[in-house]
Amino acid sequence: MRRYALFIAVVSLTLSLNVSSAAQTSEAAVNNFKNALKKAGNGDLDGAIEDYTRAIRLGSRVDSGKSKSNASGNSFASGAETSSDNEVVVVDPFIANAYSNRGLARYQKGDLEGAMADLNQAIRIRPTLAVAYLNRAAVQRANRETMAAVKDLDRAIVLDNELYQAFSNRGSLRLDMGDSQGALADLNRAIKLNGNLAEPYYHRGYAYLAMKDFDTAIIDFERAIKLSPNMAWAYQGLGTAWMFKGHMEQAIENFSRAIEKDPRIAWAFCNRGVAKVYLGQETGAQADFDECVRLRPDLKSQVERRAELARSLRRIGKQE
Repeated sequence: MRRYALFIAVVSLTLSLNVSSAAQTSEAAVNNFKNALKKAGNGDLDGAIEDYTRAIRLGSRVDSGKSKSNASGNSFASGAETSSDNEVVVVDPFIANAYSNRGLARYQKGDLEGAMADLNQAIRIRPTLAVAYLNRAAVQRANRETMAAVKDLDRAIVLDNELYQAFSNRGSLRLDMGDSQGALADLNRAIKLNGNLAEPYYHRGYAYLAMKDFDTAIIDFERAIKLSPNMAWAYQGLGTAWMFKGHMEQAIENFSRAIEKDPRIAWAFCNRGVAKVYLGQETGAQADFDECVRLRPDLKSQVERRAELARSLRRIGKQE
């Protein structure tokens, strides 16, 4: 009942130019890479993809046995990305970074197939590029390939044991797999490496929820909210922790904040309805349940079960 808050990472120009190349990286390739970074940073993903593609073309050639050679005897790809992996011969390891970043841009556009192809190519060219494994794991998670994602995050961490993004993402995956203790270890490491980001606290809050340590969960959700005040799902987690502690007014307040930040969170409507039922606010509760089901018809049976459980608990409470 939480949103995946994953880290992804761009290979910076500084890191890219530290790559030892088999061939001198052309100035044109570097300039296209720079332009792509700027465009991606400004949200122009299509423009970034175009410039990364130009950088790739400048550092790649097509196998002369499978393509026509130019006048000088070399067969450079006019569009290397349209050729199969077997046809493209990369002559500059710098290009792995362009593939990795182009894959990331494609992932952000929702092109999971294109993203996977680019990240596979980046890893083929530079098997030690930790960020490429980090980003490929995000694509695999989107494709519901959990174990493959964990394996890639393991590899990223072996290559760079200070890559806090990989620890945070692996902690989130381990939580999904029911390994709360493993998740906690990874998230603690991520926070130790970089304690200024909301996502590890957010995931750790849910780990503490799973372990029924509601007080500590509240602390972590509040930290996440302080760092990222618009993180709607952190309010959802905070409301859940207060609800489990029996503080329904605080729970309703936080579920309402979650809905205010993102009115598409079906679980916030469901849980706010449950809290309202417990307080005897049946009319408001039913409106919340109806909205939850409208957003997520698949939750209808769960909503009905939770509502009935809340009514049973309220009756028990009255008898006591």
